[in-house]
Amino acid sequence: MTEETTTDTSDLFEIIRTTRSMRRLKTDPVPDELVRKVLEAGVCAPSGGNMQRWRFLVIRDTQVKQTVGALYRRAWDEIVAPRYRAGEPAPGTSRDTFLRMLAAAEHLARHIHEAPVWIVPCLQGDAPTRTSGSSIYPAVQNMLLAARALGLGATLTTLYLSFEKEAEAALGLPPDWHTYALIPIGYPLGRFGPVRRVALEEVVYADQWSRAYRA
Repeated sequence: MTEETTTDTSDLFEIIRTTRSMRRLKTDPVPDELVRKVLEAGVCAPSGGNMQRWRFLVIRDTQVKQTVGALYRRAWDEIVAPRYRAGEPAPGTSRDTFLRMLAAAEHLARHIHEAPVWIVPCLQGDAPTRTSGSSIYPAVQNMLLAARALGLGATLTTLYLSFEKEAEAALGLPPDWHTYALIPIGYPLGRFGPVRRVALEEVVYADQWSRAYRA
């Protein structure tokens, strides 16, 4: 293995460890060449049978963002925020950290339309399933990692799908195409940092369910 390959691998794992959901974004424009790099990372992802039945909407139009953003805020206010506020923090998360996350999510709900660019991944098919998601979410993760590598903040969100028909009408999708996420992208207001997750031993089993994994 060459020194260059070793360095690239090390950088990749550092990017993975520091790709946080960045919900507070600046309104500064994102250059087209950076958006293209993010998209190129997306289409490098695998898809079932390598059929690549995906399309990616790049949204900069103010009116479109305002229309879908209003649906996003409605979903947050009426459905998601009440559920989160009535619930408990995520595993391994303190109450203070949980409240900061809620504040960031609230900020995104109020300002998502101000993000300079959105990428909306879509797939063809009348009935989205778990298997169809396997042909689009790898592309989403590639784009999130690429954004992080380029110093751009981004997050995967699906709140707007509570009003899927209205959102997809605003985006101009044909009847047999559906969106699977919305990725607002911009320069972050906060700092990148390590993600917080529960210990590996709590979520990984060896050979059979509940059999301890040790490595």
